[in-house]
Amino acid sequence: MQRIEIGYQAFASDGGEEFGAVRQILEKEFVVYVENAGDFVVPIEAVQNVHAQKVVLDYEKLDPNLREAIKHAHDAEEPGA
Repeated sequence: MQRIEIGYQAFASDGGEEFGAVRQILEKEFVVYVENAGDFVVPIEAVQNVHAQKVVLDYEKLDPNLREAIKHAHDAEEPGA
C-alpha cells in the first residue's frame, strides 16, 4: 500500500466519488477535509487502500458523523456547473 500524503483525495469506496482531501498526517490517524462539513480525524485502521494519490476508506469503520458528512459532501454543487 502506498503511503498517505497531504493532498490525496478521499473516497468512501473504490471507484466512487471523492468527498474530500487529506489535510494533515498524525501518528495513527489523519485529518480529512470533507466538502461542506470541515475537518474529521480518521484512524489508519479505516483505510482500505491507497493508490494513485487516492485514499479509499472502509465506510463501515468511519465515525457516524463522518459518514453523514460524506453523504452531503456535494450538496452545495450546482447541477450542470
